[in-house]
Amino acid sequence: MKGRVIALDHLDGVEAAALMVDGRLEDLLVAGDRPAPGTIYRAIADRPVKGQGGMFFKTPDGSAFLRQVRGLSPGQSMLVQVTGYAEAGKAIPVTSKLLFKSRYAIVTPDAPGLNISRRIRDEERRVALLEIAHEEMDGRDYGLILRSSCAEASEDEIASDIRDMAGLAQQVLADAGGDGAVKLIEGDAPHLLAWREWTEPATIDADAGSFERSGALDEIELLGLASAPLPGGGQLFIEPTRALVAVDVNTGADASPAAGLKANLATAKELPRQLRLRGLGGQIVLDLAPMGKKDRRQMESALRGALKSDSVETIVVGWTPLGHLELQRKRERLPLSETRR
Repeated sequence: MKGRVIALDHLDGVEAAALMVDGRLEDLLVAGDRPAPGTIYRAIADRPVKGQGGMFFKTPDGSAFLRQVRGLSPGQSMLVQVTGYAEAGKAIPVTSKLLFKSRYAIVTPDAPGLNISRRIRDEERRVALLEIAHEEMDGRDYGLILRSSCAEASEDEIASDIRDMAGLAQQVLADAGGDGAVKLIEGDAPHLLAWREWTEPATIDADAGSFERSGALDEIELLGLASAPLPGGGQLFIEPTRALVAVDVNTGADASPAAGLKANLATAKELPRQLRLRGLGGQIVLDLAPMGKKDRRQMESALRGALKSDSVETIVVGWTPLGHLELQRKRERLPLSETRR
């Protein structure tokens, strides 16, 4: 099926959303049983971690951990927001810098100022958006970021979105001084997250069975395999362990001198999609196909370029003495293997 299709359905009984582009699965969101990123708590300080400058907090969903917190004593309350999924048996990662994020607007209570996405380059449009921002945020101390999706949206939609997020921020901040640990805001579920993040024009199929009709279900089944094909006959093998995600690159039947470099460059292009669809994050270690050291810069450049368009923050850390390439990827999603039990 040509074009962009957003399928809103359920997978194994839980809410899920799939983005298909020209018949290929490009993104997948599946609900999990852990607190989703964006969830906001009024949390209670529990105990500091000496030497790390952090603090454990009590929340209704278990222990949370905040890095680099100062001047807080056990028993005090603080508003915190979930930043990613915790590994099994570990505390929920949180931040004290709250974001109220929607399709067009992000309200930032701790960062005053009005900002517009750099991707919107039309000066007339930027001026018009700035006028909307000033009008809707007049008298508020919060900061505001207008997202790139504002480029084609109507002024009424943008203004309404700003009002909703600013009102939500005001409501949550008013609950900062209450007693006890409370969940104030639930992180966005897959269908709402798809509306928020997949903003390019697309056909939306929200009826039951949309995954099967769009072809998403067949591609999701393939994600259960450790291997993924590469152009030219090579293969990726992606194997999560408790400590890290190991990625092995195989050139396949190609025995030419340039086979290793070709397979590695194909990996650079395909890897962000595979990690995104499988919901994998943390430490990623790439055991690449054989290639000369002189080709490492080309490989790094290709990988950085591919990661720029990926929705999950990933840092290329560098090369190990054994010639492995290491990445550090934010845990914004639960592993698909954990959502399909």
